[in-house]
Amino acid sequence: SAVPGYSPGFKKPPALLRLKRKRLRRSEPAATADPSCGAAPRAPSAPARRNPFSSLDNAPRAAGAHQPRERARRPPPPAGGSPSAAPFWQLLEPVCEDKPARSAEPSERTDLLALTDDLRLPVAVPEVPSSPRHEFPADWSIKTRLLFMSSQPFTWAEHLKAQEEAQGFAQHCRATETNLPQSVQEPKLSTELRCAFQQSLVYWLHPSLPWLQLFPRIGADRKIAGKASPWSQDEALQQVLMSDWSVSFTSLYNLLKAKLCPYFYVCTYQFTVLFRAAGLVGSDVITAVISPTTRGLREAMRNEGIDFSLPLVEESRNRNQKNSEVNLETQVANSLEVGNNSVEGGEEPAPSDDDDESFSWLEEMGVQDKVKKPDAISIKLRKEKHEVQMDHKPESLALVKGTNTFTLLNFLINCKSLVAVAGPQAGLPPTLLSPVAFRGGTMHTLKARSINAKARVHLAYEDVFSLEIVGPVMPHSLHSLTMLLRSAQRGAFSAVLYTHEPTAVFNTKLDNASPALNTEAICKDLPTCGLHPKTLDQLSQCPTLGKSSIRFLEMKDYAYTWKS
Repeated sequence: SAVPGYSPGFKKPPALLRLKRKRLRRSEPAATADPSCGAAPRAPSAPARRNPFSSLDNAPRAAGAHQPRERARRPPPPAGGSPSAAPFWQLLEPVCEDKPARSAEPSERTDLLALTDDLRLPVAVPEVPSSPRHEFPADWSIKTRLLFMSSQPFTWAEHLKAQEEAQGFAQHCRATETNLPQSVQEPKLSTELRCAFQQSLVYWLHPSLPWLQLFPRIGADRKIAGKASPWSQDEALQQVLMSDWSVSFTSLYNLLKAKLCPYFYVCTYQFTVLFRAAGLVGSDVITAVISPTTRGLREAMRNEGIDFSLPLVEESRNRNQKNSEVNLETQVANSLEVGNNSVEGGEEPAPSDDDDESFSWLEEMGVQDKVKKPDAISIKLRKEKHEVQMDHKPESLALVKGTNTFTLLNFLINCKSLVAVAGPQAGLPPTLLSPVAFRGGTMHTLKARSINAKARVHLAYEDVFSLEIVGPVMPHSLHSLTMLLRSAQRGAFSAVLYTHEPTAVFNTKLDNASPALNTEAICKDLPTCGLHPKTLDQLSQCPTLGKSSIRFLEMKDYAYTWKS
């Protein structure tokens, strides 16, 4: 039976789209001829999408589009032709070449290709130093990742045998000194080299919670969030963890005092402390540097009777004072030449300290009762404005020396703000990192893996071999690894060093350090600290990097160049 108004002759979607395109073509000449006559046809605001339910043959195509086969068979345009006549894949080529430079942080598989160009910077234009040297300066910052690159393969660092791994652990515990020749002919077959490599990867940590990443602690809330933390709501468990941590912390300090441990780090969720034994960094007493600090922390340390200094603040103050003295002498000389003798002695009147607290001028004007005077706290905060401005910055580095380090030890053990009260790190004790064993410490190893990739060099691709080290890389590990690579890679390799930024300021030169400290006396006092003599000699030198750290390191012909 026929239904009125029903027509079975409806069209399929491809046919309907073709009909719409025909209508648009017919309306375009009319619209261009007289735009004022009638309403202009509504043009599509965006290119039509292909119907996902239609086949490729029925898919709508724009005018002038070619089939894939025709585009593939089409020859390239002549040299003088227009760019629009070139095939689409030729127009995409320069865009594809620029794509890798867009990624700010490359992935683990592509970072090797992206970093090969950066590694050539210290070779082409080495900033510090200007000439190659046989040793690079000590870098007291903690590295989170190392990427070594060389033209020689790193197969000797792969798949260590169980006996080689065990021998490496034994050498570390016994502080065995390993001396390799200048060049190892067959690195993969050298058992001594492979055992020494395992020995250089060992470090000690407390507390040890395998399901948590305990370094770095600053800014680690996102990585720790969502992980199991049964102590966060259990005060009794928190007290047990802190009691165990205090024993380990005290054990490390006793080892440091006895010169059986060269240095160790205390990593909290807000700041990091580096303790160094007497004889290192040109100091004949135990030193501790804290960074970053706040006004509240510094005030609490003063209240506990801890004497400390702010080396970077004092250095800036001395520099400004010298500049002001030079400017004053220049002004005095100029005034004497002109004949103005108004300035005598070349000294400026010292500003009064109680200018802020003096309100006598209000009484003279008779408005002392109408104007609200600032209270003592506001006056104090105004005076400490400069001190507050440097909080959480590298300039807030605090230096503690001598017997005050023991007072600092007791202060940190009893400090309530040492442990977070809320958040993912609530109730979690600070991380202790040490190059040697201590009471309550757990042995860990840095993660190492070798990567083989291709790098573009002069419009050609060459094999580039790399070795990646991940974990808290302390200064002794960096030096030990470079000594091994010096022999295994025949004195030619380069490295990219990723620094934990809050620790870069630990390379600041200490005040009153002794550059000419007797090196023989240091080696005599620190014979069993667990470090190689060459590593100990490097760490005993005064820091020269300032607030920066080594970012690129390269060895060529057994000589180092670096860039900080």
